[in-house]
Amino acid sequence: MATISEQIGKDIVEAMKAKETLRLETLRMVKSAIKNKEIDKREPLTDAETVAVLNTLVKQRQDSAEQFAKGNRPELAQKEQDEIKLLQVYLPQSAGEDEIRAVVQGAVAHLAAGGTTPGPKDMGPAMRIVQQRILASGLHADNKTVSAILKEELAKSAA
Repeated sequence: MATISEQIGKDIVEAMKAKETLRLETLRMVKSAIKNKEIDKREPLTDAETVAVLNTLVKQRQDSAEQFAKGNRPELAQKEQDEIKLLQVYLPQSAGEDEIRAVVQGAVAHLAAGGTTPGPKDMGPAMRIVQQRILASGLHADNKTVSAILKEELAKSAA
Protein backbone atom coordinates (compact mmCIF):
# COMPACT_ATOMS: atom_id res chain seq x y z
CA MET A 1 0.00 0.00 0.00
CA ALA A 2 1.50 3.29 -1.11
CA THR A 3 1.62 6.25 1.25
CA ILE A 4 -0.51 9.28 0.48
CA SER A 5 2.61 11.20 -0.63
CA GLU A 6 3.63 8.43 -3.03
CA GLN A 7 0.09 8.30 -4.45
CA ILE A 8 0.12 12.06 -5.01
CA GLY A 9 3.43 11.72 -6.87
CA LYS A 10 1.96 9.03 -9.13
CA ASP A 11 -1.17 11.11 -9.72
CA ILE A 12 0.95 14.11 -10.73
CA VAL A 13 2.50 12.00 -13.50
CA GLU A 14 -0.96 10.83 -14.60
CA ALA A 15 -2.25 14.40 -14.63
CA MET A 16 0.72 15.51 -16.75
CA LYS A 17 0.14 12.72 -19.26
CA ALA A 18 -3.59 13.45 -19.41
CA LYS A 19 -2.92 17.23 -19.62
CA GLU A 20 -5.32 17.92 -16.72
CA THR A 21 -4.21 21.43 -15.78
CA LEU A 22 -6.31 22.04 -12.66
CA ARG A 23 -5.54 18.60 -11.21
CA LEU A 24 -1.83 19.02 -11.96
CA GLU A 25 -1.65 22.48 -10.36
CA THR A 26 -3.56 21.32 -7.29
CA LEU A 27 -1.45 18.19 -6.79
CA ARG A 28 1.78 20.15 -7.22
CA MET A 29 0.56 22.62 -4.60
CA VAL A 30 -0.19 19.69 -2.25
CA LYS A 31 3.21 18.13 -2.86
CA SER A 32 4.86 21.47 -2.15
CA ALA A 33 2.94 21.90 1.12
CA ILE A 34 3.89 18.37 2.20
CA LYS A 35 7.53 18.96 1.26
CA ASN A 36 7.60 22.22 3.27
CA LYS A 37 6.22 20.40 6.31
CA GLU A 38 8.84 17.64 5.87
CA ILE A 39 11.59 20.27 5.72
CA ASP A 40 10.28 21.87 8.93
CA LYS A 41 10.11 18.46 10.63
CA ARG A 42 13.40 17.27 9.07
CA GLU A 43 12.00 13.81 8.33
CA PRO A 44 9.27 12.30 6.14
CA LEU A 45 5.69 12.81 7.29
CA THR A 46 3.52 9.96 8.45
CA ASP A 47 0.18 9.43 6.73
CA ALA A 48 -1.57 11.02 9.72
CA GLU A 49 0.59 14.14 9.40
CA THR A 50 -0.03 14.21 5.65
CA VAL A 51 -3.77 14.04 6.32
CA ALA A 52 -3.38 17.00 8.70
CA VAL A 53 -1.67 18.99 5.92
CA LEU A 54 -4.46 18.04 3.50
CA ASN A 55 -7.10 19.08 6.05
CA THR A 56 -5.40 22.45 6.40
CA LEU A 57 -5.38 22.91 2.63
CA VAL A 58 -9.07 21.95 2.37
CA LYS A 59 -9.94 24.41 5.13
CA GLN A 60 -8.00 27.17 3.35
CA ARG A 61 -9.86 26.41 0.11
CA GLN A 62 -13.21 26.48 1.91
CA ASP A 63 -12.43 29.87 3.44
CA SER A 64 -11.27 31.20 0.07
CA ALA A 65 -14.37 29.90 -1.72
CA GLU A 66 -16.55 31.57 0.89
CA GLN A 67 -14.73 34.88 0.46
CA PHE A 68 -14.93 34.68 -3.34
CA ALA A 69 -18.65 33.95 -3.13
CA LYS A 70 -19.15 36.98 -0.86
CA GLY A 71 -17.07 39.08 -3.26
CA ASN A 72 -19.29 38.10 -6.20
CA ARG A 73 -16.54 36.07 -7.90
CA PRO A 74 -18.36 32.79 -8.63
CA GLU A 75 -15.74 31.56 -11.12
CA LEU A 76 -12.97 31.75 -8.50
CA ALA A 77 -15.24 30.23 -5.83
CA GLN A 78 -15.96 27.33 -8.22
CA LYS A 79 -12.23 26.80 -8.83
CA GLU A 80 -11.68 26.54 -5.06
CA GLN A 81 -14.57 24.05 -4.80
CA ASP A 82 -13.04 21.97 -7.60
CA GLU A 83 -9.70 21.94 -5.76
CA ILE A 84 -11.46 20.81 -2.57
CA LYS A 85 -12.96 17.86 -4.46
CA LEU A 86 -9.50 16.90 -5.75
CA LEU A 87 -8.00 17.12 -2.25
CA GLN A 88 -10.76 15.11 -0.59
CA VAL A 89 -9.82 12.08 -2.69
CA TYR A 90 -6.73 11.68 -0.50
CA LEU A 91 -8.51 12.15 2.83
CA PRO A 92 -9.90 9.20 4.76
CA GLN A 93 -13.64 8.69 4.55
CA SER A 94 -15.46 11.06 6.91
CA ALA A 95 -17.24 9.52 9.84
CA GLY A 96 -21.00 9.65 9.82
CA GLU A 97 -22.97 11.56 12.43
CA ASP A 98 -23.95 8.29 14.17
CA GLU A 99 -20.30 7.21 14.47
CA ILE A 100 -19.31 10.62 15.84
CA ARG A 101 -22.23 10.59 18.29
CA ALA A 102 -21.14 7.15 19.57
CA VAL A 103 -17.58 8.40 20.21
CA VAL A 104 -18.93 11.57 21.88
CA GLN A 105 -21.28 9.59 24.13
CA GLY A 106 -18.38 7.34 25.12
CA ALA A 107 -16.26 10.37 26.03
CA VAL A 108 -19.10 11.94 28.06
CA ALA A 109 -19.58 8.61 29.88
CA HIS A 110 -15.82 8.54 30.56
CA LEU A 111 -16.03 12.02 32.10
CA ALA A 112 -19.09 11.01 34.12
CA ALA A 113 -17.17 8.01 35.50
CA GLY A 114 -15.03 10.54 37.39
CA GLY A 115 -17.97 11.09 39.74
CA THR A 116 -19.19 14.45 38.46
CA THR A 117 -21.92 15.07 35.94
CA PRO A 118 -20.31 16.68 32.89
CA GLY A 119 -21.96 19.81 31.57
CA PRO A 120 -21.28 22.57 29.06
CA LYS A 121 -18.40 23.84 31.24
CA ASP A 122 -16.53 20.59 30.46
CA MET A 123 -16.43 21.29 26.71
CA GLY A 124 -12.62 21.60 26.54
CA PRO A 125 -11.65 18.37 28.31
CA ALA A 126 -14.46 16.48 26.56
CA MET A 127 -13.37 17.77 23.14
CA ARG A 128 -9.79 16.61 23.77
CA ILE A 129 -10.99 13.11 24.70
CA VAL A 130 -13.27 12.95 21.65
CA GLN A 131 -10.49 14.07 19.29
CA GLN A 132 -8.10 11.47 20.71
CA ARG A 133 -10.69 8.73 20.33
CA ILE A 134 -11.53 9.77 16.77
CA LEU A 135 -7.83 9.74 15.84
CA ALA A 136 -7.31 6.38 17.55
CA SER A 137 -10.25 4.85 15.70
CA GLY A 138 -8.86 5.99 12.34
CA LEU A 139 -11.96 8.04 11.55
CA HIS A 140 -11.97 11.49 10.03
CA ALA A 141 -14.43 14.05 11.35
CA ASP A 142 -15.04 17.75 10.89
CA ASN A 143 -14.43 19.55 14.20
CA LYS A 144 -17.49 21.79 13.71
CA THR A 145 -19.71 18.71 13.54
CA VAL A 146 -17.97 17.11 16.51
CA SER A 147 -18.31 20.31 18.54
CA ALA A 148 -22.04 20.65 17.78
CA ILE A 149 -22.75 17.03 18.74
CA LEU A 150 -20.63 17.35 21.89
CA LYS A 151 -22.49 20.51 23.01
CA GLU A 152 -25.77 18.71 22.47
CA GLU A 153 -24.65 15.65 24.48
CA LEU A 154 -23.20 17.75 27.31
CA ALA A 155 -26.44 19.73 27.55
CA LYS A 156 -28.39 16.43 27.77
CA SER A 157 -26.17 15.02 30.52
CA ALA A 158 -26.35 18.23 32.56
CA ALA A 159 -30.15 18.30 32.42
